[in-house]
Amino acid sequence: MSRPACRDTVWRPLGGSNPYVPGEQPRGEKLVKLNTNENPYPPSPAVLAAVSGTDPEQLRRYPDPQSERLREALAGDAGLSPGEVFVGNGSDEVLALAFMALLKHDGPLCFPDISYSFYPVWADLCGIAYEAVPVGEDFGIDPLGFPADNGGIVFPNPNAPTGLLLGLDAIRRILERSPDSVVVVDEAYIDFGGESATSLIREFDNLLVVQTLSKARSLAGLRVGAAMGHRDLIEGLDRVKNSFNSYPLDAIAQRAALAALEDRAYFEETAARVVRTRERMTGALQALGFTVLPSAANFVFATHGGRPAVELFAGLRERGVLVRHFDRPRIGNYLRISVGTDAEVDALLAALEAILGEA
Repeated sequence: MSRPACRDTVWRPLGGSNPYVPGEQPRGEKLVKLNTNENPYPPSPAVLAAVSGTDPEQLRRYPDPQSERLREALAGDAGLSPGEVFVGNGSDEVLALAFMALLKHDGPLCFPDISYSFYPVWADLCGIAYEAVPVGEDFGIDPLGFPADNGGIVFPNPNAPTGLLLGLDAIRRILERSPDSVVVVDEAYIDFGGESATSLIREFDNLLVVQTLSKARSLAGLRVGAAMGHRDLIEGLDRVKNSFNSYPLDAIAQRAALAALEDRAYFEETAARVVRTRERMTGALQALGFTVLPSAANFVFATHGGRPAVELFAGLRERGVLVRHFDRPRIGNYLRISVGTDAEVDALLAALEAILGEA
């Protein structure tokens, strides 16, 4: 019996792109994990109570397909109506649905050339032509750099992996220059130092703001994301979602997310702790000879004048400290370092001192 022909096939990603590569998630090793921008603090105690208090009957039945209570809470926080809010399994799923529903047009989709590396993957997967717009020498996004003739614009704010923030006036200029294109602002890290663009939604019907509860609300393990924008944009997302997965958020995720949003005091306290530690870590890295970009996120982007980033990355890994290194043009000599607890940052700094002190 001959082998099926498919066994001899060299499988390649659909669309020809390379898949996104997430940061290492160690198994079994006790490591200082500063490589995937997770919150160093646990979720609100209210979240744990909501999860443990889940009625078993809710697990037997399908969850609310529209996540009505969660959408109402998100809308209330942003000064919007529930009809202007969409939810999904983490902001990655929400963004992927936006690519399918809103960003496939004749003109090229535009995003910064140094940005979230999932964007070109989704574009290739959806058959969307795109243009990577160069950021400045300082890695900043120029609001006038995106061509006015485009099929859509997407960018993180603060940007990833740089952590640089674009102010609302700059975002307004981008929206004004592209009134006929959807502009997606990916705000995964906005709670650590920026002002959300949700305040512009009623002014611009072409704006979609995407957020997540993975970072500032410590729910990366539950996958809860949201998009906010004009009702027509939300309807487009709903149409694609209901053609793909009508029940995106399970009952536990909905309960946990609602509890996290309701405990605003805990969220503000832990976000402030992350910011304080980020500033301390930045100063300490600079004292060790690093150049650190001004970050508004829960990570920093740093380069050392005397030691290659790949060498520092390997040295830290040997000492049980995980950070992120991207072997890509312009940023290959930078490390992205998540903000951990004060103890974790102390371990990072001690490891760097040891490495830099070696001959």
